[in-house]
Amino acid sequence: MAQRFTLDEIRTRTYKDRDAWWTVWLVDPLASRLVWLVAPVKWITPNVLTMGAFLLGFVAAYCFVQGDYPWLVAGAVVFHISFVLDCMDGKIARLKGTGSVFGAWLDYVFDRLRVVTCAVALMVGQYAKTDNYAYLWLAGVVVFLDMFRYLNALQMGKVKRDMRTRLESARGEDSSGPVFVDETSAEHPAGAAAGTAVDGNGEERPVVDIYGDFRTKFSPLFKVRDMLGRQRIRAHVFSGIEFQMFVFILGPLTNQVMFFAILSAAGLAAFELLLIYKLYNATKVYTRELAKIGSSEAEAEALAAGSAQGADEDDDEFTSQRISA
Repeated sequence: MAQRFTLDEIRTRTYKDRDAWWTVWLVDPLASRLVWLVAPVKWITPNVLTMGAFLLGFVAAYCFVQGDYPWLVAGAVVFHISFVLDCMDGKIARLKGTGSVFGAWLDYVFDRLRVVTCAVALMVGQYAKTDNYAYLWLAGVVVFLDMFRYLNALQMGKVKRDMRTRLESARGEDSSGPVFVDETSAEHPAGAAAGTAVDGNGEERPVVDIYGDFRTKFSPLFKVRDMLGRQRIRAHVFSGIEFQMFVFILGPLTNQVMFFAILSAAGLAAFELLLIYKLYNATKVYTRELAKIGSSEAEAEALAAGSAQGADEDDDEFTSQRISA
């Protein structure tokens, strides 16, 4: 048996600064204690936990396809246990430093397969019980939205990285040029509001805050974000995690599968559209700032278009929640 970590060590080293509210309130308290229990066991690796979560996903799907309420409850419980294991693999990887690129791929692919399998099983089970074709349509909607949010996150990440690179490249060797501020550094908007920020060399420089326009338009949202942040909850309060939990846990537990599937689809779609609008505003600021630095509007648009085409070459990147061994 390896050294046993304390719960405080596990929380400090594995908890994210901000996470989904479902994870913060309903998963982390249990997952951290289970990590404390199994971390010393050498054969329990992140990949083993990933495989366990994947297999439990199939058990949940088997329960869902039966259609009757007791089976729905069983499926919801098993799905939640599966999700807890899926969170544990990342915690074990971060705690013991056993991450790998293959583990990231495994986690990403198995998560998507689990969602597709459970969505089809749940909705087909309800269709078989009710003869309501709406459930078959809902299966397609759930699968589509889950895939879309991951593709959207990948592309947004690429576009934001490219905007940062282009702005820094356009600045060139000008050490007095602006500092790029994205949504991460804007978690502390006071510096951005002041118009200056301290760079890596400790020098104060002007700020390029590409999310400034969005922050001005939706300033009340940022007050809510700061309040949630103090509880370690991220502002994206209806993300893919909540989407899955509403569909595969709340719906089956309450025997209101259609209601929670529609509610979760609307919630996820609304937040994804908000993110798209936020990115749209950021690209407008980006184009304007490139023009200020020295590029023409046409050149800026060409750069933006070129980055969009080049983004397709980076398909080997993943947005999984952890890199496991």
